[in-house]
Amino acid sequence: QKTHLESVCLQYQLYLLLNSLFFSLLKNEMGLIIFFLCAYVLKTAAGHCKWAEVLKDLERIKTSKDIDVSLYTANTDEDNECQEPVMRCFFLETKVILQECLLKNCSKTQDVLNIWKNGYASLGNNKLNSSTPAKCKECEEYEEKNFTEFVKSFVKVIQKECK
Repeated sequence: QKTHLESVCLQYQLYLLLNSLFFSLLKNEMGLIIFFLCAYVLKTAAGHCKWAEVLKDLERIKTSKDIDVSLYTANTDEDNECQEPVMRCFFLETKVILQECLLKNCSKTQDVLNIWKNGYASLGNNKLNSSTPAKCKECEEYEEKNFTEFVKSFVKVIQKECK
């Protein structure tokens, strides 16, 4: 009982100290500038979409004429609970495109590699290999579509994630 009471007293003293420091900081001009800069940086960082680089590379490859492959293409209107498996499916199929490009020496090989690397980094290896919830489709259950349709759907899914 005594330990809990001491903890509460210590927390209250810390609260009073931080509270007085915060308000004294806001009373002067430099404190206000620092406060607003910190708030702006946090807002900007939160507003940045982690898929922005992938979107740029998808725009670069979407008109490629030397990529001719059929790919499992996830639906863009899947349930929110299935968004992670949908993203995983798109990135796993990107690996198929990469293999095709390496075999045929495509002009867009580097852009496809960038998509794979950025997706791998954003999803993480554990998510790329994780299991799919029962109500969601496995990648191979989706319809196979041509490269152009695949990229259009991929872009839609990423734009949905970035909203």
